[in-house]
Amino acid sequence: MANNKIPKDLSTFGALVDIIACLRAPDGCPWDREQTHASLREYLLEESYEALAALDEGDTDKLCQELGDLLLQIVLQAQIAREAGEFEIADVLTGISQKLVYRHPHVFGDVKVGTAEEVVHNWEELKKAERDAESSMLDSVPKQMPALAYAQKIQARVAGAGFDWKDIQGVIEKVAEEVHELQEAGSAEEKSNEFGDLLFTLVNFARRQGIDSETALREANDRFYRRFAFMEKLCRDRGLKFTDLSFDDQNKLWDEAKKASA
Repeated sequence: MANNKIPKDLSTFGALVDIIACLRAPDGCPWDREQTHASLREYLLEESYEALAALDEGDTDKLCQELGDLLLQIVLQAQIAREAGEFEIADVLTGISQKLVYRHPHVFGDVKVGTAEEVVHNWEELKKAERDAESSMLDSVPKQMPALAYAQKIQARVAGAGFDWKDIQGVIEKVAEEVHELQEAGSAEEKSNEFGDLLFTLVNFARRQGIDSETALREANDRFYRRFAFMEKLCRDRGLKFTDLSFDDQNKLWDEAKKASA
């Protein structure tokens, strides 16, 4: 017998909304009914990272699935808000649609732009008009972002206001300065502070070169993982125990792994 709780057309946004409402109903799923805005925070973050991983891998089938999981988190949060009388999913859709129309006057209005840079400048000017006069232009950047991504975002924000080096040479000189200060640091606190300053400056260098720092580090982590796993495989194939090898022999394996992954 067909279950009348299942929407006929599962391809619609409304079907997902109805399914989530059914799961949260008194006769729905005990786990879903127990969830709150706060309890779902870790899942929202996890699904976001899994979508990023699919993008990094270039796996469009996996991306399709992960975007669905991310959308589930959004609709579930909206359903919890609806039950608490906070807002409806329609409010979410209306809000983002209004924001997109307002911030794209060159598409939906009579503003003329010629380059992507002009679009970004106009976007920042419109956001400035939305902010309270006493607030910082950095207030709207979520501090919960990964540290590298947050650094890149706030640097780009202030650069849009003109607070930036005129050319890349100034950034390179700042990197050298921060390296020197790190070498001269005495206490553990000073070393930590100077290391943070060096990372922050390196992010600035990356931004000026069109490099996304968060992506670059994720890709570097992935390369290290694949190369080290290859080293472990070489040891198994050769009957060697990795921890028994000298550092020089381990580095020889590393060179083999790098050549194999080139």
